[in-house]
Amino acid sequence: MSTKARIGIVTVSDRASRGEYEDRGGPALVDYFSSVLKSDWEAVREIIPDERPLVDETLMKLADTENCCLIVTTGGTGPAHRDITPEATEAVCEKMMPGFGELMRQESLKAVPTAILSRQTAGIRGGSLIINLPGQPKAIKECLDAVMPAIPYCIDLIGGPYLETDPEKIVAFRPKKKN
Repeated sequence: MSTKARIGIVTVSDRASRGEYEDRGGPALVDYFSSVLKSDWEAVREIIPDERPLVDETLMKLADTENCCLIVTTGGTGPAHRDITPEATEAVCEKMMPGFGELMRQESLKAVPTAILSRQTAGIRGGSLIINLPGQPKAIKECLDAVMPAIPYCIDLIGGPYLETDPEKIVAFRPKKKN
């Protein structure tokens, strides 16, 4: 069994899945985690259309079969008719973690007033933390910078691998151990 942490990276986009549009969100996520994580990890990448059954199935596969401790989605979080990523996330999770979406929207509002249109959320499925992120690389970084300090400890609490961040980039919060 691999000692690498597995991180699922899912681009939800009709156009990117058909090759009509360059997927910039998925590569931005790989770059981000490569930059901030000191732990050994590997990406499990998927590019899928905005089809609810497929998004459900992909999230379940990454959590249940691929054993990803963290699954991040990019795209499909707006108000458009085909934006269904949050609904898929809610459907497959046992516990919702609304604080992630609240903090990401709050952070995004500092940059753009349309951040209130974002419906990103997060939840737990088994031993996986699933987080919905926006599609634009700049917004992905802003949102992850806001929530990344809590991600390693959340993964600890659900029984996942120990994720260590580069403290010069992101300081992960973990409670101090009592002697």
